[in-house]
Amino acid sequence: METDSKNRRLEIGGTSLRVRTPLGNPFDVALGSCEVSCHFPGMPNPMNRSFFTAILLVGWLSASLHSSKADPRPGSPLFRFGAVADCQYCEKTSGKRKYNLSPKKLTACVEHYNKLELSFVVHLGDFIDRDFESFDKVVPIYNRLKAPHYHVLGNHDFEVADDKKALVPAKLGLKERYYDFTRKGWRFIAIDGNDVSLYAWPKNDPRTKAASEYHKSLNPRPARWNGAVGDEQLKWIEAKLQAAAKAKERVMLFCHFPVYPKNGHNLWNDNALTSLLARYPCVAAYVNGHNHAGNYGQRDGIHYLTLKGMVDTEESSYSIIEVYPDRLVVKGFGRETNRDLPLSKRP
Repeated sequence: METDSKNRRLEIGGTSLRVRTPLGNPFDVALGSCEVSCHFPGMPNPMNRSFFTAILLVGWLSASLHSSKADPRPGSPLFRFGAVADCQYCEKTSGKRKYNLSPKKLTACVEHYNKLELSFVVHLGDFIDRDFESFDKVVPIYNRLKAPHYHVLGNHDFEVADDKKALVPAKLGLKERYYDFTRKGWRFIAIDGNDVSLYAWPKNDPRTKAASEYHKSLNPRPARWNGAVGDEQLKWIEAKLQAAAKAKERVMLFCHFPVYPKNGHNLWNDNALTSLLARYPCVAAYVNGHNHAGNYGQRDGIHYLTLKGMVDTEESSYSIIEVYPDRLVVKGFGRETNRDLPLSKRP
């Protein structure tokens, strides 16, 4: 048996079957119209022709589906994933931040995601606004996701009592405060921008004192509710970038805090991180939350994307990011912006 995926022709001995189908995903074959032409030497009976046509069509469909999974057709994404920022729930409300509406918004988002084939979903920090008990309201909703789902730690996630701060990562299902995972030639690196901060550790913790001294040394002095990536984590990030470069993987980083363009929400040591990323051509994008208005910039061939906060206004905000060999397509829902982000050629 021979198949020609371009012309959709299948030959078995002296019998040939040619099927013309609409372009699209493999399921379009079953849903679209087909034109079939067959020749069966020595079989004048129309019933026989119909019978063998059906058999050959089933065989061709099976081969087509198999080849489509192994090698996606041009124009189809390699995979897609969901990305949400700043659910930021608590039982309060304000003029702009509708904290108490976040469970309703998150439920609708999860229900939408569950109707799609997503490789994973990531929430980019500030899952709650305050109070450890707030996690009990929104964590079960997020855990209804069918796709694998991840969290990035945000500053508001640590707006809890000192004796609860150490429990926050585990409450969100995290074994580590920063980590990485891979999907189809991509490495995703989730980092912790609260590593050096004035709020993520108890007041009497040496790390809080060290962060206070570091914060005082900065000029101009940045916002107290931002943080920094520590030296140990920077070394870990570079090791992951080296591993990705060796494996010829593209890289996308997730963080709660932006690093570019310059903004009052940025990490305290944003320059250290952007300088590091610029040295590795494998880095394609950095995606974050924290600045609820959203933002975008490109530098050193890297897309720096800030997603809008779900918590703001009565309208929700979340996205689906489609990953293609040559671009990223951000499909925004609610207040989130649609974007088409070209990728440079692999190094």
